[in-house]
Amino acid sequence: MTRIFSSLSAFSFIQLLLLSTLPGIAADPLHIPVHRKRSSASRDLSYYAAAADRIRAKYGFPITSASSTKKRSTSSNSARLGRRASSAGIGIIDQDDDASYFATLSIGTPGQTMSVVLDTGSSDLWVTGSSCRNCDKSTPLFDSSNSSSFKSSSSSSSNSGQTTIQYGSGAVAGTLAQDTVTLGGFTVSDQTFLLADELTNGLLDGPVSGIMGLAFESIASTDSTPFWQALVNAGDLSSPEMSFWLAREGSTASTTSVDGDTEVSGGVFTLGGSNTSLFSGDIEFLDTQGTPSFWLLKMNALTVQSQSISLGSSSQLSAIDTGTTLIGGPSDAVQNFYASIAGSEEVPQEQGFWSFPCSTSLNTTISFGGTAWPISSSDMNLGPVSKGSSDCLGGIFDLSLGSNIPENSGNPSWVVGDVFWKNVYTVFRGTASSSSDTPAVGFAQLSTQAGGSGTAPGNSDSGSGSSSSSSSGSSRMELPSLLSFVLGGIVVSSFVQNLLL
Repeated sequence: MTRIFSSLSAFSFIQLLLLSTLPGIAADPLHIPVHRKRSSASRDLSYYAAAADRIRAKYGFPITSASSTKKRSTSSNSARLGRRASSAGIGIIDQDDDASYFATLSIGTPGQTMSVVLDTGSSDLWVTGSSCRNCDKSTPLFDSSNSSSFKSSSSSSSNSGQTTIQYGSGAVAGTLAQDTVTLGGFTVSDQTFLLADELTNGLLDGPVSGIMGLAFESIASTDSTPFWQALVNAGDLSSPEMSFWLAREGSTASTTSVDGDTEVSGGVFTLGGSNTSLFSGDIEFLDTQGTPSFWLLKMNALTVQSQSISLGSSSQLSAIDTGTTLIGGPSDAVQNFYASIAGSEEVPQEQGFWSFPCSTSLNTTISFGGTAWPISSSDMNLGPVSKGSSDCLGGIFDLSLGSNIPENSGNPSWVVGDVFWKNVYTVFRGTASSSSDTPAVGFAQLSTQAGGSGTAPGNSDSGSGSSSSSSSGSSRMELPSLLSFVLGGIVVSSFVQNLLL
């Protein structure tokens, strides 16, 4: 017995030494699959025009009159809703052929499973409640009466007790509540969220029950701390990071059927670090610009067909937004971009869009620091302008429609969506609310496993638009994850392989 105890003590001592070298007691990163819904609907010019207007409305730009007419005809209840200015590896679902990506969380005690869109361009968490008056019959609803930990919040943004969150594609209204929220093994007790009882028609689709905002508290309509920020403040993450790999439609084979809809694996969302199997080389981190609101970087350079594009006179602040499909920019810069593509022309049917010959392969790069990140020509080509046309729609559109964005306004003049995201591995590095450090966004080359070349791109010719650094990442999953458990009062640790996907 003495020998056994001595051996166990020695073993435990070694394990404790190993544990002491780890940063704090926070959990290892968790890698959560994301998914998309495969849509049977065609994605034509009107589809992308509506998507562009949703982005414009979301960031306060004017929308086209044609799209606003379409919105009024399909969103009759938006006037009643009103307008208010407003580490885990988690699987994400790609909804509507790369239009949005969603993950699964649980709310309440016992937990009720719900799918939510992951949106770095907003900060509120909301889900549809059992009293929702106009939710689609396929939308899963949260029943607060079945949760023993549910609390109705006393705060609201109106005398009626209703809070409204305005999005580019509509609005959602309901009451504020608190409950236990778990995503990928991380839990926040008493997380504030909006329990929606009314929303604009078409705001949600299929199995999605709401939106989880991943931007900063300053733009939250609910005036609450976002889920990710609560985890960082509590020290629950081994690193204050969340990372995305977004897969393209057709690049993954995993599919499931939910209520007749086909869901396709859409990539991986990592809380608390990054996933080294999905990128190669270092991560180029760049400090965000201004007071934390959106995740804002300053665009440094844009090229097409090896020509450097003049970015114009507007502020080059760029919102890095998972909730956006396209890339939108100021009028003069977008015009300069397409002027460098032979045969390109404005699309007369929809203001703000340009076309180019479908036979043309676009060689496009964007830089926010020292690295020029290439965008696949297939992502820049949205398909024929109309059936049988030899001209194809471009993935960069005119966001501002001629409106001016002052240099010192703090508002983004660019919104960078999934057209860019699918070409890089992206890491968001936050800070605790009490910290004076600056948040950052990092990009890395996709690994061959993630559909990339595995070779780092070259540098841009322009100087860095913001402070940047390269990092191998303190929470990159190069070693198997550490599993700890208690045995007879002695901590014993075992290394186990973490299966990511």
